[in-house]
Amino acid sequence: MSSKTVIAQGHGVLGIELGSTRIKASLIGPDSKSIAAGSHTWENQLVDGVWTYDLDEVWSGTQACIADLQKDIVDRYGAELTNLAGIGVSAMMHGYLPLDDGDRLLAPFRTWRNNITGEAAAALTELFNYPIPQRWSVAHLYQAVLNDEEHLSQLARMTTLAGYVHYALTGRFVIGINDASGMFPVDTATGTYYTAMVEAFDQNLSSRNFSWKISEVLPEIIPVGEEAGVLTAEGAALIDPSGRLKAGIPLCPPEGDAGTGMVATNSIKVRTGNVSAGTSVFAMVVLEEPLSRVHPEIDLVMTPDGHAVGMAHSNNCTSDFDAWIRLLGEAVSAMGGDASPDRLYGTLMPLAIGPDADADGGGLLAYGYVSGEHVTGFSEGRPLFVRNSSARFTLANFLRTHLFSALGAMRTGLDILTDEEGVKLEEIRGHGGFFKTPEVGQKIMAAATNTPVSVLDTAGEGGAWGMALLAAFMKRPDRSVDLPSYLDNVFSDSIGRPMKPNPADVEGFQTFFRRYTAGLAIERAAVENLPAE
Repeated sequence: MSSKTVIAQGHGVLGIELGSTRIKASLIGPDSKSIAAGSHTWENQLVDGVWTYDLDEVWSGTQACIADLQKDIVDRYGAELTNLAGIGVSAMMHGYLPLDDGDRLLAPFRTWRNNITGEAAAALTELFNYPIPQRWSVAHLYQAVLNDEEHLSQLARMTTLAGYVHYALTGRFVIGINDASGMFPVDTATGTYYTAMVEAFDQNLSSRNFSWKISEVLPEIIPVGEEAGVLTAEGAALIDPSGRLKAGIPLCPPEGDAGTGMVATNSIKVRTGNVSAGTSVFAMVVLEEPLSRVHPEIDLVMTPDGHAVGMAHSNNCTSDFDAWIRLLGEAVSAMGGDASPDRLYGTLMPLAIGPDADADGGGLLAYGYVSGEHVTGFSEGRPLFVRNSSARFTLANFLRTHLFSALGAMRTGLDILTDEEGVKLEEIRGHGGFFKTPEVGQKIMAAATNTPVSVLDTAGEGGAWGMALLAAFMKRPDRSVDLPSYLDNVFSDSIGRPMKPNPADVEGFQTFFRRYTAGLAIERAAVENLPAE
């Protein structure tokens, strides 16, 4: 079946992911390969001390992404997208979207990037004896309680961004288990929210006389592979106001970008691991057994099919590096050169692993803390570059240092899993923008983790494609096939050979990492003495 026929007969499956910097759409055929794609660039905003996105931009951005997909289909196949076999929606995990009984937003969307719930996260971690990161929805909810925020009297439901979009498209207030596990702790034995923790939370709030209980405001968890509603006429108009896309298309459970990253790298089996690296970076390892104790720095989330995952999450990865590349691009433009992104990244990034770069970055130091970083103890961040007079200040070392720094906080968390808990990693599969330039991100990541790193051909677009795979899994003819078996068939020949870590690079990163850890006091001084605005 040709791609044009797949599109014309409605056999394609669409994955949509609302990521930190881009909204992406991936259309796949019955063979799980990409047929067409669309994207739209957007940015979060710091408003009154809160990292957020305006919900109007959620819809205008998604519409622009779908329009870009439709244009790609017209240009490549002379067709238009009107019907689909399935749709899946993914987005940034965690965060807080509180709604009233009329589905009106009660407070600005508080994203994963905010480190403003430290008091709540610490209290809930103690209450549950379970790590509750600051990004989690329940931490935001409890912090609102501690702050006596007025909107809580009107609260009817809360959800994530993926859950919100899915609800608007289908009218069903549901969520996938991976995204749910970033809202409230989920029991691996039952696939539902931990009953004892639900009861403990409600008991803790009983004296406040709210009209709601936590179980009433959380979305229902729908297992992977099940249908989670159909696209309504109103939903179709929301994402494709041109009217071409028909209502009635089934949707799978909405998921978080951590889950789609696991799917897009086929990293859902025990002892497999993957790293998603872009605006943020997180390493995820599917656990063989529970961790020995609570580690506030480690998220305990789930694979889309419900297995426990240890996640070392860093709020900051490439944002500051990208800002420096743009600055260097301005210099190139001022001299009349080609400053296109492909030219800049393709030319500059390889210098970081070239012969002119010192293994440890030449003694330079950087912190790409655009926002706070919970793993290293920062509620706010200040992007920072510093050197002493004896450091080798070269372009190659400058670039290498910023790439190393992008992984510094993640490495802090990963050490807890590997050194303190003895978690074994045989291979890491990477995806995200960090890996777009061939070999560079792969080699830097291998040095930072001392683990072989493989990268897929779809590394830069993995999330939307991973969501499309989950939607396709919903339509599998043989219902007895489980998700690992399904993905093994999809990935039979598409994962590249892992790049082994170079011992000299590993030693160089270790030297840099000691400098990075010791220099956190410099970053703290910058936060304390340089106002945010």
